[in-house]
Amino acid sequence: MQHILVVDDDVEITTLLTDYLTRFGYAAHAACDAQTMRAQMAAQPIGLVVLDVMLPGTDGITLARELRERSRVPIIMLTARANPYDCVLGLEMGADDYMGKPFEPRELVARIQTVLRRTRGAEAPVHQGPDEVVRFDGWTLHSLERHLVSPGGMVVPLSNAEFRLLCTFLRMPRRVFSRDQLMEQARGRAMDAFERSIDLLVSRLRSKLADDPRSPSMIRTVRGAGYLFNVQSLQGQVGWPH
Repeated sequence: MQHILVVDDDVEITTLLTDYLTRFGYAAHAACDAQTMRAQMAAQPIGLVVLDVMLPGTDGITLARELRERSRVPIIMLTARANPYDCVLGLEMGADDYMGKPFEPRELVARIQTVLRRTRGAEAPVHQGPDEVVRFDGWTLHSLERHLVSPGGMVVPLSNAEFRLLCTFLRMPRRVFSRDQLMEQARGRAMDAFERSIDLLVSRLRSKLADDPRSPSMIRTVRGAGYLFNVQSLQGQVGWPH
């Protein structure tokens, strides 16, 4: 049985969600703040965390970063501030998905099932070989560790969304991707509200790749169409976590 932890200071929401998740065969637990979340994480093997952004004391964004520093447990953010910046910030901190409030519990269950399927695929054994390391224009992507090494040897960590976005580019370089296509790949589901959020995510990845935003040479903007990943050399093929 998969253990799901719902972290929200609204008792009505946690009661509703834990009861609803139980009906779908999950072992559901609730926490109202950072302290109780940590206690629940220590008490049982949590398989996924549903985490509200607006929490008393330590906020959800900070807790997402804390979780990601010590665990790969999947995170779905809940936020009443569903603007592009907050959504991308949550992804940058390591969240796997987000939902705006109010929401339908059945949709949240569907999101949980999708994230769990995807992360189980990512954790499944992969074949050993050149797909673990991909080199492009002096950069090296270590797909198992999900980090980059710059031409100067500096390790550059990637969020889940940044990793998925870069993998999308590397699998089909020099192809023009629309914003919808990139967001579907980067977040694991179709973009539903904020077209600008992919622009912010691309901006973050450009920064990680030291790609000058005023005149980018690697991730190019194609006016009216989307983005193109321009590389001069590419060694290896990127594996993809389903």
